[in-house]
Amino acid sequence: MSTLRNTAVRRRVGVVATAATATAIVAAVPISLATSAAAATHVDNPFVGATQYYNPQWKAEVDAEAAKQTDSSLAAKMRSIDTQPTSVWMDRISAIAGNADGNGLQYHLDQALAQQQGSTPIVFNVVIYDLPGRDCHALASNGELPATDAGLARYKSEYIDPIATLFSSSKYANIRIVATIEPDSLPNITTNSSEAACAAAGPYYKAGVKYALDKLHAIPNVYNYLDLAHSGWLGWESNSGPAAQLMAQVAQSTTAGYSSVDGFVTDTANTTPLNEPFLQDSSKQVGGQPIKSANFYEWNPDLDEAHFTADMYSRLVSAGFPSSIGMLVDTSRNGWGGPNRPTAVSTSSDLNTYVDASRVDRRTHRGEWCNPNGAGIGERPQATPSGYSSSHLDAFVWVKPPGESDGSSSAIANDQGKGFDRMCDPTYSSDALKGHTTNALPNAPLSGQWFSAQFQQLVTNAYPAIGGSTNPPPSDTTAPSAPTNLKAGTITSSSVALSWTASTDDTGVAGYDVYSGSTKVASSTTTSATVTGLSAATAYSFTVKARDAAGNVSSASSSVSATTLSGGTTDTTAPSVPSGLTAGTTTSSSVPLSWSASTDNSGGSGVAGYDVLQGTTVIATTTSTSYTVTGLSGSTTYSFAVRAKDVAGNVSASSSAVSATTKSGSTNGGASCKVTYQVSSWNNGLSANISIVNTGTTAISGWTLAFALPSGQQVTQGWSATWSQSGANVTAKNLDWNASLAPGASTSIGFNGSHNGTNTNPSSFTLNGTACTLG
Repeated sequence: MSTLRNTAVRRRVGVVATAATATAIVAAVPISLATSAAAATHVDNPFVGATQYYNPQWKAEVDAEAAKQTDSSLAAKMRSIDTQPTSVWMDRISAIAGNADGNGLQYHLDQALAQQQGSTPIVFNVVIYDLPGRDCHALASNGELPATDAGLARYKSEYIDPIATLFSSSKYANIRIVATIEPDSLPNITTNSSEAACAAAGPYYKAGVKYALDKLHAIPNVYNYLDLAHSGWLGWESNSGPAAQLMAQVAQSTTAGYSSVDGFVTDTANTTPLNEPFLQDSSKQVGGQPIKSANFYEWNPDLDEAHFTADMYSRLVSAGFPSSIGMLVDTSRNGWGGPNRPTAVSTSSDLNTYVDASRVDRRTHRGEWCNPNGAGIGERPQATPSGYSSSHLDAFVWVKPPGESDGSSSAIANDQGKGFDRMCDPTYSSDALKGHTTNALPNAPLSGQWFSAQFQQLVTNAYPAIGGSTNPPPSDTTAPSAPTNLKAGTITSSSVALSWTASTDDTGVAGYDVYSGSTKVASSTTTSATVTGLSAATAYSFTVKARDAAGNVSSASSSVSATTLSGGTTDTTAPSVPSGLTAGTTTSSSVPLSWSASTDNSGGSGVAGYDVLQGTTVIATTTSTSYTVTGLSGSTTYSFAVRAKDVAGNVSASSSAVSATTKSGSTNGGASCKVTYQVSSWNNGLSANISIVNTGTTAISGWTLAFALPSGQQVTQGWSATWSQSGANVTAKNLDWNASLAPGASTSIGFNGSHNGTNTNPSSFTLNGTACTLG
């Protein structure tokens, strides 16, 4: 697993407000604006039936850039998007009244009123972004307020309160104000609390977000969307689940509870593609490995924002949010068009070659967040974009105005509290990027400042390509994935019941067609169908294809054979019981089993496979007459049995059991191990990262790491292993994807926990019963 982050690109900013100027700024907000807003109808999706505000300042930047171009075609493309709606960033206290680099909030609200067309509502997009200890995991966009009680007090009284006062004015009651709440804040708590700066800032993030939600939700025409990072940051199950729970915890802490949140926004100021059109199924096998295991995805199952928003919507609703919540995706820089965009799926059988040649995301690593080279503008802002029903999208938005820098390529002195982050330096090679350089554009200014070279590239590489003032969404040309796991069930003399595992599709699967040879013999909108009208005592071969609403058809599934019965009754007789079950040479974590083939009754449907039982529990299914059970504990006696099943689903009795005792040493008796244990602690919490290295000469197939925590330490959440604790004793058992460790190979696991002031580390570790050296 990898933990990536996103530093949002900021609205252009000016000087940092001092305590004295902050007082002046608050005083500059006219008292008349403090009147309560007239009652406004709070709708489910604020973008429906509304226009959106465009920022005249951003338009001026775009037009000035267009005027400099010698390529008239490029200049025309720039001008054609100069009135696209972009968010206004309130990135420090002085931005509220306005500063040297931008007009104030009241100016923008007045301009929104001027742009409103008759009685049609207008949406004003604004970013609330000034938490104490802001951007704790980066340097390019650090803020003005420290992560202290005093910083939180200023955030409330000098930042949120004046904003709420403006929003509450009856003058603006008919503007639908859509607020993106504090980019990067809660995601940083989810993944980076092991860092001292984030651990210190975490309580202030929660308190600040709660205060902002309470104040803004009380205004009927304000819509709160919490920032939810992006798929390359929170897509791993170990991140997405805790993120949903944290969002729920913060929402529940507010006065209005879940109602204080209207939805969530993803990909804020990032470049993760909305769709990977040629990589739709992260579990698809290439070269015997799933796509998600490729170097680029690092076992992250959410390959793009369409899948991530659908994934997170389900998790958030399960965590308690109402099903009415909507999702926004920032598409301002995630188009990845231009000449380097793939036009077809790769035909390579090598996993990494296949993924790298097929993905539209042209970064060398998903952690490259700062001014990434090759990016392009994505979908234009639009309400309720079609084709994403599982994502429950309210709109595509441009939270990050295209053309504004993520951070400077080198250190630049400034009075805005912004540091130099090496992730913005194109010459920097980072371990977090697996040794790759950052892929950042050179000669970049401070975050939020206009970056001419980047804007030219974004327009050039736009996808959909910019050809006028608007572009329709691209048609659906991507076929669903092929159905898998096709099986034959009940068979009669004239019918065969089939079932399979569902396909995936970017716009949804409309149905399935069943083929016998090249002839379609049945259709279904579910994952099962019964083919009828067949001849008795005849062998058939079936396949299934999926289709989407646009008419795209998947490739065929693997075939399944079935022979109809010769009589008129169903097959109700089970196969014979497997015999000759024996156990081969055991290791400390595995037992190989083999047995003699079963037979089926005369006229039956044939033996389809075998269930392997440990005790009375089925632990595996196979079509062969052998199977190796892995992931076992050392020095332990197990009992196994096998039973047969036929195509019709009849199951035999279990075979005679066989006992086997695993070895006490490492796998194959020859492996050894090294463990590195690194821990960070704060208050009553801790976070431990553990590296396990196979230092032996033989492979380890399945492992269990055991150690004792000092008294008072408790595992609360773990990742990359199955964790359990009894008293002080902790065990971590491999997952499927990291069960095998070749000689010299390693895997990283870890956990979050609590302590009572005892911060000593475990003194010893064993892997499959073998003591490991400490690194």
